[in-house]
Amino acid sequence: MLHLTIDAEWPNARQLGRAAEIIKTGGLVVYPTDTIYGLGCDITQKKSVERVYQMKGKERKTPLSFICPDLKNIAKYAIVSNMAYRLMKRILPGPYTIILPATREVPRLMQSKTATVGIRIPDHPVTQMLMSLLDNPIVTTSVPSPEQTQFDDPEMIAKRLPFLDAIIDCGLIAPEPSTVIDLTTDQPRLLRLGKGSIDQIPDIEVIDE
Repeated sequence: MLHLTIDAEWPNARQLGRAAEIIKTGGLVVYPTDTIYGLGCDITQKKSVERVYQMKGKERKTPLSFICPDLKNIAKYAIVSNMAYRLMKRILPGPYTIILPATREVPRLMQSKTATVGIRIPDHPVTQMLMSLLDNPIVTTSVPSPEQTQFDDPEMIAKRLPFLDAIIDCGLIAPEPSTVIDLTTDQPRLLRLGKGSIDQIPDIEVIDE
């Protein structure tokens, strides 16, 4: 396993380039976000996505979210209404997962039965630089851990999951899930309240308090 120690505020592009090459060639990488340490791979690498499902112990019918580098990139993978774009421009990058209708560019394995996808643009310098070095979005899911807890220590992750291909170590991260917002309808719907505030989202319908 490649263990890269990266400055969270001032990441080194050459170092992150090593992790990017691993992702491009089908590797699984743990990386920091603004909410948790995520486990990811290139969404177009089917075998790699299957490895993520195996590690997570998830059924294939449970879709995985993925990270896009910016709002412009989202339109390639999701159908974005004017309302959705205005709202995402207000809150992203940030600790939100946005549910949108998927386009044909999204592999079937990454879609829900209703052909929707969960998309993130984390507000983290390392994640943003990593995405700038990649050609495709990457899977984002929490690192598998016992008793549904979330790891905050990359050293512990490395010991627990020695079969990873790389880990990007930015020190401790206080784990907190993203806020999940459904933008597939005309009215925003809150599916899960996490780190992201909903104060700046008018008329949001609360589905899961």
